[in-house]
Amino acid sequence: MTKRVVVGLSGGVDSSVAAFLLKEQGYDVIGLFMKNWHDDTVTISRDCPWLEDSNDALLVSQKLGIPFQTIDLSEPYKERIVDYMFREYEHGRTPNPDILCNREIKFDIFLDTAMALGADYIATGHYSRIEKIRQDEKDIYRLLSGVDRNKDQSYFLCQLSQYQLSKALFPVGELTKPQVREIAREIGLPTADKKDSQGLCFIGKVRLPEFLMQKLKPMKGDIIEIPEDFPAYDELPVMYRKGNVNQVSLKDLTTALEYHPEDGKKVGEHNGAHYFTIGQRKGLHVGGTPAPLFVIQTDTHRNIIYTGQGNKHPGLYRKGLFVRERDIHWIRKDLELTIGQQMNVQARIRYRQALEPAVLHHEPEGLFVIFDHPQKGVTPGQFIAWYDEKELQGSGIID
Repeated sequence: MTKRVVVGLSGGVDSSVAAFLLKEQGYDVIGLFMKNWHDDTVTISRDCPWLEDSNDALLVSQKLGIPFQTIDLSEPYKERIVDYMFREYEHGRTPNPDILCNREIKFDIFLDTAMALGADYIATGHYSRIEKIRQDEKDIYRLLSGVDRNKDQSYFLCQLSQYQLSKALFPVGELTKPQVREIAREIGLPTADKKDSQGLCFIGKVRLPEFLMQKLKPMKGDIIEIPEDFPAYDELPVMYRKGNVNQVSLKDLTTALEYHPEDGKKVGEHNGAHYFTIGQRKGLHVGGTPAPLFVIQTDTHRNIIYTGQGNKHPGLYRKGLFVRERDIHWIRKDLELTIGQQMNVQARIRYRQALEPAVLHHEPEGLFVIFDHPQKGVTPGQFIAWYDEKELQGSGIID
């Protein structure tokens, strides 16, 4: 019996080729476009991004000769993604809407919709792979990096469950981006040379401050510059010395320094600490410093931004991070650590970051992640994902 697959056609080349490959493999393919946003006033493009993408998805479906539908998911998208973003930014945290969109929209509501259409699977254009293995008389689904190292998108799928992976197909995961574009050109897909989408998942490129101003009002506050010779930094090399972890508490290694206005000097003003994130350089509008200023901490309670000069400033780096117990997610439940256990992993705290050696420490409070080398821009609200070589095993929200 022919298996049915509903492909999330985004209007881009990757999902277009995914649909083609599945049809070639003999699947009964249906194209479905998700409309997740109505408000175009905060997008940078003058054109309506979702309308253009929807038209491209329709043209692809016509070219491939597959049924096509559009589904409006703007209401749950606002509730689960946009409202969550506002809450996180309001509390000085930086969410990752793409990861949330995959967990809450594409592989949840969209998946349910596909199942209602009689589908056996859903498929997307993600550069990632799934491998099914048999263990203890159970099927286990491994989430693997895409073959194309420059396009690997496994990080964005780090919150998926075993059930979600069991219903997913990633047809372009075994290909490189140039190969995908070549296939699209060979068969004459209208999206063959279309640029990759940017910005928020299914919204497009937005003016983030204007986007946030819909609910988070501007508030004048101080920009404080912390000097490189801030006394607390003198202790960091001792704490971070390799092999010294046992002499320093996990909490000390993962807790960010706390700054106060008197620790530095005022160098400017901003319109709201909740508009900024750790590691940010643009938007400060402070000149006259020998090296560019970077945000090293935000205090949304007192509406203060703390900055440091240059991308080597000690305030930009952390030896470790902490994930609350409720925010730990294991894709491989069979590998889950019990309290008191440790695990050597490779981890990343942002998309396209090289994997970094780290040790997971599962304690009663949650998960402490200690890196071999201090990491730049550890940001609360973002996700850490840990791997064993090419397999993504779990993830968590950075506290």
